[in-house]
Amino acid sequence: MESLLFLYLSFGVLGGIGLGVGYIAPVSTLVKWFPDRRGLATGLAIMGFGFAAAISSPIMDYLIYNVGIANTFFTLGAAYFVIMTLSSLYLERPPQGWLPEGFKEKIDSGKVKMKEDLAQLTANEAIKTPRFYYLWIMLFINVTCGIAILSATSPLAQESIGLSATQAAALVGILGIFNGVGRLGWATISDYIGRPNTYTTFFVIQIVLFALLPFTTAALPFQIMLMIIYTCYGGGFASIPAYIGDIFGTKQLGAIHGYILTAWAAAGLVGPLFAAWMYDTTGSYSNSLLYFAGLFSIALIVSLVIRLDMRKLETRNQKERALLSA
Repeated sequence: MESLLFLYLSFGVLGGIGLGVGYIAPVSTLVKWFPDRRGLATGLAIMGFGFAAAISSPIMDYLIYNVGIANTFFTLGAAYFVIMTLSSLYLERPPQGWLPEGFKEKIDSGKVKMKEDLAQLTANEAIKTPRFYYLWIMLFINVTCGIAILSATSPLAQESIGLSATQAAALVGILGIFNGVGRLGWATISDYIGRPNTYTTFFVIQIVLFALLPFTTAALPFQIMLMIIYTCYGGGFASIPAYIGDIFGTKQLGAIHGYILTAWAAAGLVGPLFAAWMYDTTGSYSNSLLYFAGLFSIALIVSLVIRLDMRKLETRNQKERALLSA
């Protein structure tokens, strides 16, 4: 139709809404199906979301080259419609109180301890609590700094360790794998060490690495640091749905997840602009990394403050249970 406004409305508005709904619906449903392995379940789904670009990009390039841009949209649109419609028929919520086979017996025998959610809140109730905004800030900072380093990796590698443009592009591709692996790895780890410890670990690691990167000129240590940073960036996405379930319950997890992901949308706007502004201000991508380490310091403080709020709620819940059992 050759209309820029229609492109904004269709590809931008409708496509953006579709992306959000398509992301949240399966992830939030998985949390309910895997009460014993929330992190692993959401990590698998969100890893798929991250790796999809590696699969679809070559297909898109092939189609654009062979059938043109318009026909590429038609082809992909038809394929997505069929695949997602069929997939949606499989997607449903588990029955109320559902547990995996044999899991209840393990709880009753004491082999497994089922940790209860701190609350069962609606989305409107959740946004009135301080811990909602703590989660929002942590995700916002993690994604803002992550997107900034994603957008700056190629010039940063050329500037810091002397890679050519081709070598830097190859490095970006390899690092994308660590982004995906981090989504599964960190989310799975969070099942064992807990979501609060996982996020605190993210921020401690990234404070150190972002502070060290500007002074690292050896190629191997530089690339290893970036790999670890990329895993933390991906892990932040994958662990957040399980964290939401832990502190707000699964009553309206999808809606709460949607509200929290506005941090992702905001960071998508702020991250690249902030990276560009820092480059203009400091004169190099390396120098700007120290400021990102400062942002992670704020996130670290928030990750500790949220624990106090959670502890108060746990204490209150214990008192209420004691009164009921008395």
